[in-house]
Amino acid sequence: MKKKYYLFTLLILVSISSCKKFLDGPQPEDSLAPETYYNTAAQLDLALRSVYDILQSSELYRTKFHYLKGLEADEGFARASNFNIYLNSNTHTASTADVFAYWRDLYKGIARANVLLANVDKNTGIPQDLRSQIRGEAMFLRGYYYFMLVQSYGGVPLVTAPTTSIDNTDLARSTDVEIYAQVLADMTGAEALVPKITTLGFNGRISKSAVRGILARVCLTMAGFPLKDVSKYADARKWAKMVMDDTEAGHLLNPSYSDIFIKVAQDKYDIKESLWEVEFSGNGTATFSADAGQVGYNSGAVQPGTPATVGAAPGYIWATAKMHNLYQPGDLRKAWNIMNYSFVGTTDVKTFRPVPTTQATLYSIPIAKWRREYEVVTPKTSNLTPQNFAILRYSDVLLMFAEAENEISGPTQAAKDAVNLVRRRGYAIGGIKAFTLTNGGGAGYTAAPAVTITGGGGTGGAVATAVVSGGKVTAINLTLNAVTGYNYGTYTSAPTITIAAAPAGGTTATATATLYINADADISSTVNKDDFLLFIQDERSRELCYESLRKFDLIRWGKYVSTMQQIGSQAAIDGAAVTHIIGWYNATQEKHVLLPIPGQELVNNKLLVQNPGWN
Repeated sequence: MKKKYYLFTLLILVSISSCKKFLDGPQPEDSLAPETYYNTAAQLDLALRSVYDILQSSELYRTKFHYLKGLEADEGFARASNFNIYLNSNTHTASTADVFAYWRDLYKGIARANVLLANVDKNTGIPQDLRSQIRGEAMFLRGYYYFMLVQSYGGVPLVTAPTTSIDNTDLARSTDVEIYAQVLADMTGAEALVPKITTLGFNGRISKSAVRGILARVCLTMAGFPLKDVSKYADARKWAKMVMDDTEAGHLLNPSYSDIFIKVAQDKYDIKESLWEVEFSGNGTATFSADAGQVGYNSGAVQPGTPATVGAAPGYIWATAKMHNLYQPGDLRKAWNIMNYSFVGTTDVKTFRPVPTTQATLYSIPIAKWRREYEVVTPKTSNLTPQNFAILRYSDVLLMFAEAENEISGPTQAAKDAVNLVRRRGYAIGGIKAFTLTNGGGAGYTAAPAVTITGGGGTGGAVATAVVSGGKVTAINLTLNAVTGYNYGTYTSAPTITIAAAPAGGTTATATATLYINADADISSTVNKDDFLLFIQDERSRELCYESLRKFDLIRWGKYVSTMQQIGSQAAIDGAAVTHIIGWYNATQEKHVLLPIPGQELVNNKLLVQNPGWN
């Protein structure tokens, strides 16, 4: 793990060297009244940690956001039929436990932020810079929790001050417009107060980059369904562009898509690519076991757990056929996001899964975005992991900018350039795209000859085998890597392909190779506005699948219900073996765009009214 610093370390130079993440460290041991607390920098620091702590809730990013709230939408599904008691099945009611628990935890975070904000200036002897930063982080987190509430429940009761009495607590719902206004006020206010990500040096705290990127997400959401405030496209573009143009932060895409998630497993920060992460650490054996999470366990590749170097993961999420079919040849992201390999028994040896031969078999393949074998924390416990969860990545910012730009001005070159950056990173640019046989040779090949690939510059690395039929070479195939799912090599020009001579004599077969180039990844230069939007909608899945974004994307595009029902219908046509998902997808109705207001809250708060369709 890396060295991190507590908040007051940065600002009043109290040096605390640690190998812990931000939310590790001292925890409150008892409840304290505001009258006797918030008097020192350390107390403010602990209070701020408690606001961040909600992100680690099992109802949020620790557990259920990965596989039990349906956020994988048309990208994947929970394979177990007994998960129908959760929100992923769209068979929930206002009495479903998670409907209330999610609401409860978000309001708990808001309440903690409200108390901190009311007391952050209690001791003016604490340096102003410190208090301002704490205020900014608490404001942003309050705004983010309200953003999560309004996306899921619509208008909710708006509380921005500590609750001081148990009397007269009934509070009517504010409109979604009013909630979004509070979200924007909190986040824009925070943007001026929080530090740059380069000042922090890691991404587990709120930085200007994180605030600006999430503001782009909020504004895009407001521009879509149900608010349809199209003026917010300009704001979304502005905030995304501020991230892109921040030369000091210097945000860049990690050149390797797979390395993003390997770094996460290895507790390595990449603040160029990853703008904000929920932090988890350890293996659950420490005093405060809540520091560990389940990223890579619930939502990772299937892993046997034996040997201990591999780590256990049951593979709860499987990909849809639609997700498989979104990827094109040469797109390296598919082999990383969808599990095309298996472990051999209880070893750490990997072998390819059989290539699916029917649409039905596409529904039985786990996702693989998070892989526990790369974790460095040992021992690897059965269901707890140290892996962080990225709430915001730079590729998301680029795609949000492109979407907003397209809505305002159509598919400008700037919009295409942003998409193409994401596309090119995901492709095997410079890798071998195809072999062309220029001569199959005579009839003297009794077995497949050796194929040698030389020259071409770059780092090379491709391996290929020949196919023989009737004494001639009829094809040359790349030998893919069972770990990565690809091995196209990397070249600056087409390498030379040499095929061994036929042992029985005759003409030697010859072949040439072509490489993937930028044009293979790039979006069409002549695409129109409508098709550009459709392309971005698919590209967001290819790039950001299983990162807890898809459901809300589909909702803001006004296509959640129709898309979910299409998946159900297609799964039935395809003969999907996991038949329970057909009912789950087909169960989606207009009411499922929002969660019901929890039944328990309707009992406790007489001024609340239920969302349409849930009475």
